Amino acid sequence: MKRLLSSTLTLMLSCGFATSVWAQTSIKLGYTGIADFAAGFVAKDKGFFAKHGLDVDFVQIAINSNIPAALLSDSVQVGGPTPTVFLQAVAGGLDLVAIAGTTVTSKSIKGVGVVAKTGEPIKSAHDFEGKVVGVPGIGASLQVLFRQWMKEKGADASKVRFVEVSFPTMNDVLKAGTVDAVVTASPMMDQIIGTGTGYNVASFLSELPEGKPTMLYSTTREWAVSHPTEVVAFRTALAEAASYVESHQDETRQIIGNYIKLPPAALQHVEIAPPAPVLAAAQIYWWIQVMQGQNMLETFPADKELVP
Repeated sequence: MKRLLSSTLTLMLSCGFATSVWAQTSIKLGYTGIADFAAGFVAKDKGFFAKHGLDVDFVQIAINSNIPAALLSDSVQVGGPTPTVFLQAVAGGLDLVAIAGTTVTSKSIKGVGVVAKTGEPIKSAHDFEGKVVGVPGIGASLQVLFRQWMKEKGADASKVRFVEVSFPTMNDVLKAGTVDAVVTASPMMDQIIGTGTGYNVASFLSELPEGKPTMLYSTTREWAVSHPTEVVAFRTALAEAASYVESHQDETRQIIGNYIKLPPAALQHVEIAPPAPVLAAAQIYWWIQVMQGQNMLETFPADKELVP
């Protein structure tokens, strides 16, 4: 009888464990190769997503502007577009919402900037006029912020020829001379400078307003409405991971390396921006004003709830 009870209990526990595993919601998450997703990487690797019933599989997408299409096709259920890519998609008719943030602009952040090819005589914003500059996506946030920086410095960004260059290929493209400079972020920025391929002209993010989201976690409104529990769980897991990131910087760098595939030497100096998973609609509206000032958004649906 004792053996029977023990076997029955073991079977019940096994079934209960299996049920909890089976009950996890599978989410494919599209990201680009930058450190802003550090809290998300940590949430996956340290089990915070799993703790809240989410089985998250990270899918790297080379060009950020391709993320809305991936969301629409359900290739990924959650994606990490820049605010500008997100807003252009919404203005174009895609019903997307932002469910969380990654990091925000800060004057203390030096790991985002424009790096020129070694040997190029580029020292100021005006020197970029007439040059070819690689950006991680046409219309992406880094391009918009770079143009905003040039504008505030009195330079004419319309005289720059921008081309799309994915983060993983920036070092090679710059070395080959295909572009004169790249707008980039840590850890790719550290790799380019560390290998001598280029030099930092300006960490322009430190010269712009603080507290503005640099990347967003986005999904379709349909998915968010049909998965309210998962949205809450996603936000909760990110918040817990954000606290972990702040107190485990060295380990976080190693985890970032697992997703961006950089050697340990390149990861040592990776700057980890303070994670900011809590997102307010007002933070996104600042981007709308900037984009309208650059003639990127002629009209925007005022009735759209951007953060459910």
